[in-house]
Amino acid sequence: MKIPRDKTDDYTAEMLARRRAFVTEQTGAALEHIGRSSVPPAQLSGNIENALGTIQIPVGVAGPLMVHGEHVSPDEAVFVPMATTEGTLLASYNRGMRLIRECGGVHVTIMERFMQRAPVFHFEGARDAKAFSAWLARPDVEAQVRAACESTTSVGKLSHIERYAVGPMIYTRMNFTTGDAAGQNMCGKAAQAGCEWIAANYPGALKGYTLSGAIDTDKKHSQLNTLHSRGARVMAEVVLDPAVTRTLMRAETRDLFRMRQVSMAGGMLAGTANNGVHAANGIAAIFIATGQDEANVAESHAGISFLDLMEDDSLYWSLTLPSLIMATYGGGTGLPTQRECLSMMDCVGTGKVGRLLEITAGAVMAGEISLSSAIAAGDWVSSHDKLGRNR
Repeated sequence: MKIPRDKTDDYTAEMLARRRAFVTEQTGAALEHIGRSSVPPAQLSGNIENALGTIQIPVGVAGPLMVHGEHVSPDEAVFVPMATTEGTLLASYNRGMRLIRECGGVHVTIMERFMQRAPVFHFEGARDAKAFSAWLARPDVEAQVRAACESTTSVGKLSHIERYAVGPMIYTRMNFTTGDAAGQNMCGKAAQAGCEWIAANYPGALKGYTLSGAIDTDKKHSQLNTLHSRGARVMAEVVLDPAVTRTLMRAETRDLFRMRQVSMAGGMLAGTANNGVHAANGIAAIFIATGQDEANVAESHAGISFLDLMEDDSLYWSLTLPSLIMATYGGGTGLPTQRECLSMMDCVGTGKVGRLLEITAGAVMAGEISLSSAIAAGDWVSSHDKLGRNR
């Protein structure tokens, strides 16, 4: 009762049809819609195994979003594709983008962008581990490790190595820049080459290494990522005009400020990874639309909101996303529908990942403002009743 496979060419219309027939025979489930796809089966190679077809998720558009970035100009009309099955989501983000436009746009800054692999080096005791840590910190040694790592990739560059001592072990985080790719696999291969050089050249008593000791926290949130970043550290800032906010959102900036103070305290009480309202909503919707690795929402949704109410009741609002992991190359970004969504934002081609990051952070800010306003104005439940009920 094996799933049908063809060792020669498993990505053909015939093989997809054979697997659908097999599943129907085994389970009784009709796969009529899964079998309908505009994506040529050959293009699925490298993205999925045992392919049956494609799943369809509704995709909508919000905007225009006005972004003051280093990769996006406020003169551009940016329209953001979002894939979701949650009614009201697109309407809410669209409303937030309108408020941002009317208030002069969102300013977005990318502070840094690294991807990690986290090898652990093992010794007889802590004294040996300490000696290794000092050796690894030497500039000449780091240069040799860098050369070994970068011999595996034309894109990835080793930026720096963090070191953390635990008993007879040194936990490291090797930080790489990865071009337009997210780079997890790239970094794994590069780190392995670096570790092999270390194992062959360390003059002391090294018992061995583990390629990942989990402090890279791949597809898991961690406080370490919040402090040191995994992916991009992106900051979005906007100043809300009180009159415009009152007109468009039916909310006072003073009420928004107070409501966010309450939410921040509640977030601390609950121990959340984000003291905002729903960054994961916008991030997941854009991830799905643009072919990102959807599991990276686990790291990417972490966020830190900071608000300041000014004397004229203008409201400064910033959102820091410390670990936003995105790519414009590799993974699912080359699939036809996902590529079309990237094209909508002019995010196809070399050097476009910064643009995608800035747009995403600005869109997430729009969602934070809109949902917060709905709560403050008492529109949250009524809007979901109006737009989110399909029973």
